[in-house]
Amino acid sequence: MYYGSSSHSRRLLLLLAVALLCILPLFFKDELVEKYQDGGWKAYLSESTDSALPAILLPALEPVVFAFMIWSRGSAEEGAQLIKSILLYNSSPTEIHIACDDDSRIYLESRLKLVTHPQHDVHVVFYPITVQDMLDRIEREGSIKTDHEAGTPGLMKLFLHELMPTVNKAIYVDTDALFIADPTILWRVFDTFRPSTAIAMGYHPEQMAHAWHYASRICSCIMLLDFEKLREQRLMDSRLYKDGKAALSPPAFRAMYGEPAGPDGRYDNVKLGDQGFWWAIVDHMPEIFEPLSYDFEVSSCLVETYNTGLVGADDMTEKEELASMMHTEKTPMEGKPVRPKLLHFNCLRAETYMEWDGWNDPTDALNRKWGAAVKYHTGYKWAGSTGPQATRMQERPATVEVSTIPKIEFYDQQQQHRIAGTDETPEH
Repeated sequence: MYYGSSSHSRRLLLLLAVALLCILPLFFKDELVEKYQDGGWKAYLSESTDSALPAILLPALEPVVFAFMIWSRGSAEEGAQLIKSILLYNSSPTEIHIACDDDSRIYLESRLKLVTHPQHDVHVVFYPITVQDMLDRIEREGSIKTDHEAGTPGLMKLFLHELMPTVNKAIYVDTDALFIADPTILWRVFDTFRPSTAIAMGYHPEQMAHAWHYASRICSCIMLLDFEKLREQRLMDSRLYKDGKAALSPPAFRAMYGEPAGPDGRYDNVKLGDQGFWWAIVDHMPEIFEPLSYDFEVSSCLVETYNTGLVGADDMTEKEELASMMHTEKTPMEGKPVRPKLLHFNCLRAETYMEWDGWNDPTDALNRKWGAAVKYHTGYKWAGSTGPQATRMQERPATVEVSTIPKIEFYDQQQQHRIAGTDETPEH
């Protein structure tokens, strides 16, 4: 009897405890709801734990960094659409460095002001550059010039690592392009670089344009550039350098094009603008180059977007996709389907690709493939281009920060300062 009574009492106490635990939340329901609404589940943590939470659970996302050269109103209008597509798809913070004229800066700032609820932090830095700044740097280099339609601003792609000395690496994209997938995917390609790699871009070994010295075998329209390596290895020469260290590009240019033989002592036999010079560099020094997947270089020019597009059944198999591909034989993408993530609308012969007449022609092949994508992205409103606030826990809302460098200096000018130990205006 004694043991039986004790066991019965213990069972009774256990039942009472369970009942109490079930009833208690009803008494404190209002307080719990109020605390949850005030601070979410973090409201239940002590202040010391809460203060440590971001470092524990929320490691800072690495920003995806871009470097652009935007010159003229048309370029600014295209560049704005490119930036909008970045903000629409990027799953990481965005950092954009833009060398531009004042009119382009004003236009782009007017669009960025419309972005009030970014998913992640956005930081845009403008580098105001004049035609004279560009001409002076080209003069100090000593050998390059261009007759390409992109003009002198196009050659500045060879000097972006100098214009932006605090940037370690960046994605360069021509303005006549749109992202249709997360740019973070492209950014992560940097993580796959060999230790010696400083440049990645689309590579087309099947292109055989002898008149261009085969410069169409690459496309400098989309590039991954390790700025830090290009500065350390001194990509471009300058008469301001007095330390005896040789630049990479002069022997590469001579190997491809011979000695500068133009009437002004500069190269007059280089085609495709900056691309002709990039081609000489990567052909002469393949150890610093890696081919970039065609997924990020779906071009409307020579490769006809590889016959990809918003056409055909959505249940097409990979085998069927491969059978429909064009311009991938004897390339790094042979046997692999191109999965478009960045569209490049070049060679359309219009002030901006958005104004191309072919978008109004229902029979045009490019319009059938990608016209709907252009209409969607250019029609998407800036105010809605960033979607809802990020749902991950964070200490503050994401912001858009815009700044302008008060006075630009190229890296060769900064080096001249450093050697002289002064902050005086550099030689031009």
